[in-house]
Amino acid sequence: MMVSAALRILEFELKGLAGIGLWVARRRHGVPAGATVLTYAKEQSFMLSLMTFAMAVETVVVDLLLAGFGVPAWIRYTVLVADLYGLLFSAMLAAACVTRPHVVTPGELRIRYGVYFDLRVPRDHIAAVRTGRAYNEAGMVTVKDGRLTVAVASQTNLTIELTEPITVVRPLGARAEVTSIRCFADAPDQALTALRAEPAAHS
Repeated sequence: MMVSAALRILEFELKGLAGIGLWVARRRHGVPAGATVLTYAKEQSFMLSLMTFAMAVETVVVDLLLAGFGVPAWIRYTVLVADLYGLLFSAMLAAACVTRPHVVTPGELRIRYGVYFDLRVPRDHIAAVRTGRAYNEAGMVTVKDGRLTVAVASQTNLTIELTEPITVVRPLGARAEVTSIRCFADAPDQALTALRAEPAAHS
């Protein structure tokens, strides 16, 4: 179990690094021609940028303080590597969320959160779609009472009811059956239009 979780985390890291490359190249992952792209990263971009700036300042200040107090070099370098990894993680998260949006195609709705979550919902399993914002969601990907929640900045604004249960795989590999989904889209009305349209309109 622990080995499996460790392998998934390693996979996330590698995909995150690849996401930075896609971001620089202004490309997106898993978006076929003619698909409707539903972005979700804008709501968290300001906070993530603020957090990254604070971490960068902290990295410099902490290193100067450690040097000033004569802390052994190996401790300084260990702390520096940890701080630099934190900055890299922020960049990977931002890049992954931008380059891996939600996607609507004639056959499916693909709900994602960066490299950490990816769910394909067949269009014929969608019974109803509605908008409505919630601001106090707990956790990034949670399942409770048959409802999957994929939140961005603790928010959701789109609810999808299903005709039958589907299996979701959570970030560390746990599986669950769900019959409804709450997620976030930057433009929920666009999502509503795309999902309510007949699939033929997207071909």
